[in-house]
Amino acid sequence: MSKKKIAIYPGTFDPVTNGHIDIINRSLNLFDHLIVSVALNPKKNPTFSIDQRVNFIKKGLKGLKNVEVLPFDNLLTDFAHFNDASVIIKGLRAISDFEYELQMGLMNRNLDQSIETLFMIPSLEYSFLSSSFIKEIAKHGGDIHKLVPTFVAEKLLSMNI
Repeated sequence: MSKKKIAIYPGTFDPVTNGHIDIINRSLNLFDHLIVSVALNPKKNPTFSIDQRVNFIKKGLKGLKNVEVLPFDNLLTDFAHFNDASVIIKGLRAISDFEYELQMGLMNRNLDQSIETLFMIPSLEYSFLSSSFIKEIAKHGGDIHKLVPTFVAEKLLSMNI
């Protein structure tokens, strides 16, 4: 019997976007199990609490099998080991993402050579999305309904961010 292939898709997800959900859905075609790992990351000064972000993702993934959403605040390689994951999935939208994600991937490889990093590009319709852009558009009353799950759009548009 072969070992289950488990991957981790880490991020701050503040908030989750349709681009994130696209990567999650496509990752499920490649792996037996996917863990969406939501980083506490207080340095990014998130708009939503870790519990809100976890719940947004769970709600956005309702009905999907072989995926779970877990918070984390330790080294990603340690989190991967604890959850028997052998792959870290990172989304790349642009060259600017690549430089940072390459450094992170190399550092994770330095920490643990048994964990691979897989870079995925988003589907074309989501290639420009970022959580920061979403929040900025919402702040100015722009329509974000095509960019995030409906409940996220409603929450953001009802806030004074």
